[in-house]
This record gives sequence, C-alpha cells and structure tokens, in this order.
Amino acid sequence: MNAERSPLPPEPRPLAPGAALRLMLLIRRFEEKCAELYSAGKIHGFLHLCIGEEAIAAGVLPLLEPGDAVVSTYREHGHALARGVPAGSVLAEMYGKANGCSRGRGGSMHLFDATRRFLGGNAIVGGGLPLAVGLALADQMQGQPHLTACFFGDGAVAEGEFHESLNLAALWKLPVLLVCENNFYAMGTHIHRHQAQPDIARKADGYGIPAAVVDGMDLKAVEAAAQHAIAAVRSGQGPFLLEARTYRFRAHSMYDPELYRHKAEVEEWKKRDPVALFTAQLRAEQRLTDADREALEASVAEEVAAAVAFAEAGPWEPLADLLKDVHTVEAL
Repeated sequence: MNAERSPLPPEPRPLAPGAALRLMLLIRRFEEKCAELYSAGKIHGFLHLCIGEEAIAAGVLPLLEPGDAVVSTYREHGHALARGVPAGSVLAEMYGKANGCSRGRGGSMHLFDATRRFLGGNAIVGGGLPLAVGLALADQMQGQPHLTACFFGDGAVAEGEFHESLNLAALWKLPVLLVCENNFYAMGTHIHRHQAQPDIARKADGYGIPAAVVDGMDLKAVEAAAQHAIAAVRSGQGPFLLEARTYRFRAHSMYDPELYRHKAEVEEWKKRDPVALFTAQLRAEQRLTDADREALEASVAEEVAAAVAFAEAGPWEPLADLLKDVHTVEAL
C-alpha cells in the first residue's frame, strides 16, 4: 500500500500589488543604472543584466521564508534585491569596494549575503544546482523546515550537473525548488539549436519530479505557480521544477555584440514587458493611479541614488589585506 501523502501546507502570500510593482521597478532602474556606470568605467569585469526577466525574481523570492536558502546564477542582481540584499551593498560589490556584500572580492557574478541565506551567484553554468542539493540535504539531515530555491538558465540543462542534481534530489526527496529562467538563449545559442527536447519541464519526468511551465513575463502567473510549487516542496514530496519562460531585453553581457538574434524579435518581446504588463493590470483593476506610479518611481530613484552614493563613498580593501583568506598548500 502506498504511503499517504502529507497535506499541502498553506500557500505563501505574495507581496501586495504596490510593493510587487515597486520591486520590479527597483530591479529595472537599478540595472539601468548599472549599465550606465559600466559604460562610465565605474564597474569592471563581466556584467549580465536581467532586464525583461524581473517578474520571476519578484514573483518567487518574496514567497520564501527567511530561513530558506537561495542559490543563483551570474545574472543574479534581481534575485539579490528581491531577497532583501540592500541595493548599496550590491552596487558596492560591483565597484569592488570593501563595503560590498562579498567585501569587493566577488563582483557582479558572486553576490553573497549569509544573513539572508542568499548563498551566492555562480559564474559556472549549472554550478549552483549541486550546491542547492547539498544545502537541501543538510537542512533535511538537521531536521530544518527549510527549502532551497535554485535559479538557473536554459543553458544549464545541457550540463551534467543538471541531471545529476535532479536525480539525487528526487532519490532523496530533497526540499529543492528548481526555477529555470528560460530566456531561450544559452549565451548566443537558441534553445532549438542545443536541446533535442526544448520543453525543459518535460525533463523532470525522467526523475519523477513534478513540474510546471509558467509565463515568466506575467507577475501574477509567476506568483500563482510559485505558490503551488513552494507548497508542494514544503509538504515533503521532494523537489519541484518550475520553468518560467521569459526573455532578456539586453544582450547576454555588456561585452556581447548580440549578432545571434534579430532586433525585430527583441522589439516583439518588449511588447510583453513585465513591468508594463503588471502596471496595465493594476490600472485596469483601478488599483494604481498616475500619482501612485510617480510616487513609486520617485521612491526607487531615491534608493538607486543612495546606492550609488554608498558605493562611491565605500573604501577600497587595504593592500595589506589582499592576501587575507588566500591559502596555498605546499607540496610534500
């Protein structure tokens, strides 16, 4: 006889509409400012923007509990902000300042905040998946009622870590929420050119993992799908794969000449801008006025300006500390 499944716990409550719109605006305006600062030579190295994908971070992360862990990718600014990492701390990290969230040593791709269990962006494609499995296993073994949310892109499903991680998560019924931000381009390669089965959610079938597909440009749809997925994971049934189909409006990185897709395609997707769509929904429901929108924009502009000031005023790491935490192993 099959064991009776535990009842699903209550679904988590999403942000109030105004707060959700503000969060998406914060992510958008923050990243626009990052692009400006990068062009001005204030930010160095790689910079990957999530402009166009804001509904996923704003729809999923506010539903998590403080004790839950979050593992991200190198396109993680929005995830960090949605998790509550201060904008100033994030921007100072991009500047390489010692008051950054990773003390200036990680940069854009390695944001980290242990106090919020935001356990890092990862520059390795698919590299966060096995880390998420390990974190979930640790919580399970310690009897902690937490889950681990792991964000990854469509390109990660071509990596061995994806399949190994799904297999172990399913085998051990680990509390892992797997969120695939499918923007259809693994760097510059369309998903139909690198996946024999481009329907990512179906890949969960081979591991007996429940999965769902959601319109990643629609905040309300993301919230509803994430509520169900999180409740399923918390019930003890094991992992859940949520495929959010979205689109990045910017190039893969600031170095990318973007020769692999037509401008007309980008413009067509911009008609489904998640910020504009949610704004229109709230207006149609008479829950947002022009004055409300202006107030949100002003509030966000003030926060972004304060983040810039914080990063500009931040200290550089002293030269004497450059070898701190650097370890070598001498040959025997």
